[in-house]
This record gives sequence, C-alpha cells and structure tokens, in this order.
Amino acid sequence: MTTPRISRRARGALSAALAVGVLAPVAAAAPAAAATPTASCTSARSGLAAKLSKDITAALKGRASTAAVALYDRTTKTTCTLRATSKYDSASVVKATVLATLLWDNAKRGRHLTQREADLSTAMITKSDNNATTALWKQLGVTKVNAFLKAAGMTHTVPGSGGYWGLTQITAQDEQRLLTLLTAKNSVLTDSARSYELGLMRKVVSGQRWGTPAGAPAGVTVQVKNGWLQRATHGWRVHSIGAFTGKGHDYVLTVLTQDNKTMTDGVNTIQAVAKVVHKDLNLPPAKPRILRDLSARTLRRADAPTVTPLLQEAIPPVPEAPAGRMLTVPVR
Repeated sequence: MTTPRISRRARGALSAALAVGVLAPVAAAAPAAAATPTASCTSARSGLAAKLSKDITAALKGRASTAAVALYDRTTKTTCTLRATSKYDSASVVKATVLATLLWDNAKRGRHLTQREADLSTAMITKSDNNATTALWKQLGVTKVNAFLKAAGMTHTVPGSGGYWGLTQITAQDEQRLLTLLTAKNSVLTDSARSYELGLMRKVVSGQRWGTPAGAPAGVTVQVKNGWLQRATHGWRVHSIGAFTGKGHDYVLTVLTQDNKTMTDGVNTIQAVAKVVHKDLNLPPAKPRILRDLSARTLRRADAPTVTPLLQEAIPPVPEAPAGRMLTVPVR
C-alpha cells in the first residue's frame, strides 16, 4: 500500500492544529447547572397537585442529592412522582421487603412465625439489626424473595447477589407498592401479616425515626423504615419509607437519595421533602381571619420535627463496606 506524502509545511500546520485542539483551553462558556427536575402530581382536591409539585420541587432545589420521590394519599386521591423508576442500592429499607416475604411465605405454607423468626424480625425492623437480616435472608433465599416480588407487583426490584441484601436494587415506585399493600386489604398479604409488620414499623427506635416522619401532623400514626449506605460511587445513599395513618390520614411516602456528600445531606433532603408533603396534605380549611392567624401558629408548631441523635445501625455489608462499621453523623 502506498502512503501519501505530506509536505513539511502541511505537516507543520497539522501539528499546530492538533496542539490547539488538544492542549488549548476551550473558550466556550461552562454549561449552566442542570435545572431541578419537577415532581409530577395529580389530585382530586382542587389546587393540591400544583402546590405539591411546586413545593417538592422547591425543597429539592440547590441540593446535591439525586432524589426519587413517590407519594400516594388515599383520602385526597393524590399521587406525586419524581424519578419513580430510577434504581438505587436499597441499604436497609429492603428489610421491610424481607419481613413481608417471610410473612407471605409463612401464610402460603399455613404456618406461624417461630419464636426465632419473631425475634429476628423485631430486631431487623425496630433496630435495623444487620445480623438478623442476614439470617432471615439466608433462610428465605433469593428464589423466595423473587417470588414475593412477583406476587407483590414489585417488578423493578432486583435482590442483591452474593448475600449482599443491602445492594438490592429498588425504586420509589416499588417501595410505594409495598407500602400500599401494607396499608390496605389485599390478596398478597393477610390482614394479620400487614398488622404485624406495621406494628414493628411503629416501634422503630427513636434514633431511627428521622426522614419521612419529619413534619408529620400531631396524632397521626407513623410507620417508618430507613436505610443508609456509603460507597465509592454516588456517595451516601440515604432512604426513608413511611406510612401515615389514623385520624383521617391515609398516605404513604417514599424518598430515596444518593450522591450525598454526607449522610446528613441525605437526611436533610428527605426531611425537606417530607415537611412540605405533610404540610400541604394537612393544610387546615379556610377560617375567619381572626382564627386563621391562630391556626397558622399552631401549624408551625406542629410542623417542626423533633430530631433526636441517630442511633446508628451498622452499615449493611457490601463488598466495599464490611459489616460492623459504625458511623456517627449529626442531624440538623
């Protein structure tokens, strides 16, 4: 094959052009920061969808967290979604799915929880005990977990491989599906199973009740499960799923986050979303002016969350983060 000859002058011009293209600084302006994605909401209550969409979007503005949000309120027939089908490492929120799988499998086989299973389940949900979770995960096996996910319609959830349950891939949409099954009669989970799991979620230790309960109205029954995990990519994953029932309330909320520099960043993102959701869903009806100011003061007091120092769970075991590591992170 003949190689075309290039003159010395042409070679010099080509070299200069390449040097400019590779080494010279680019004069173009830096791209603008990405706009905060807008939450999509619908509601049977006039004006509520627009308000929730605006307030959730505002709560996320300027935050580094990549957040997924899903809300469903049966009372007002309200739904909100943002990145609802994006996948996240589950961290410890998968523990709610592990318990639901155990209860579903037992009901299929016509058996009750053994004392060992009850003890493990209580530790797993109320204290987020990793060893208890590992024991139940091994007992069930991925095949049964997948069978429950199929029965529950949690079609985007993929169990973690190699025993790493904390790396289960979850979506806000599927977490909402689990919460809706737990909070209403259905053919997947028995009434006793639903009552048992929600009962444990009500008894989560005080130091782990941050997240979606922030700003919940007084008197509402709070059921929550949180999780957090740090990895080399996407920083901290910090998640919270919650069900809020009783005294006219019937709604479920999921907020998943990653790309947090610290755990506290993730907690703050979740609680910023939770506070506007609780406030918007529970706005008092219009009243005469003399009473409205009093109502506003009462609302502000009820809306201020009480956040206690975190009672830390061990980080879920993953290839990069061995089990047993403890972290202490202040919450603002």
